[in-house]
Amino acid sequence: MRKILHLLYQPYKWLIYIPFLAASTLVFGITAAILAIFVSPKLASFIGGALWAKLNCYVTPMFVKVTGRENVDKKQSYVIVSNHQSQFDIFVLYGYIGIDFKWVMKYELRKIPGLGIGCEKIGHVFIDRSDSEKAIASLKSAKERIVNGTSIIFFPEGTRRVGNTLGKFKKGAFKMALDLNLPILPVTISGTEKILPAKTMDLFPGCAKLIIGKPVSTENYNDSNIDELMHKVKEVMESKLYGDTF
Repeated sequence: MRKILHLLYQPYKWLIYIPFLAASTLVFGITAAILAIFVSPKLASFIGGALWAKLNCYVTPMFVKVTGRENVDKKQSYVIVSNHQSQFDIFVLYGYIGIDFKWVMKYELRKIPGLGIGCEKIGHVFIDRSDSEKAIASLKSAKERIVNGTSIIFFPEGTRRVGNTLGKFKKGAFKMALDLNLPILPVTISGTEKILPAKTMDLFPGCAKLIIGKPVSTENYNDSNIDELMHKVKEVMESKLYGDTF
């Protein structure tokens, strides 16, 4: 039955959803850039990010269940770390996490029409992974924006993972949390790998879950025991990775 439904979905995907994604990304990206310049980056982030993400979820359709909202203090800034299984993780996070944040994203995304300019004006952080000095400079320049309830989000695995396991974590997110003396907010996403598997165009409707864990304090950690902090956060995320989506 799934194969039949998958086949029936293909015309909708190519004739309706893909054009909608392209058009909405362009329109909302430009709108976000204008709002960020003339009104407010936070408003731009909501209109150009959260609303754009939710609309794309509805049109797919992808249904998202969120647990753990009680673990978030909207007045507190965090370094958010999330697993990464699919490009649709972006819609889940932007549409449903419910707090203002800046992305750490690869520099290549700056070239996407609408998306690139919108993200730049909102204040998201583009990282040139081919140049470590530029990457470090970009992160340093972003630190002044992570205040007054605005957080920053990392995919510590560095890339999308295939399968229900977490890859090796990179230290960037954890170093920033220590530098800024901010708690880490562990977030786990499940279900998106079935909606759009990594490195494919095999899109299919489904359900996803966003689990917001309890913040992890960085008070007792420093560069000498940062590996312990990374292991602790990874364990929290892995413990939420399995189970039913809904």
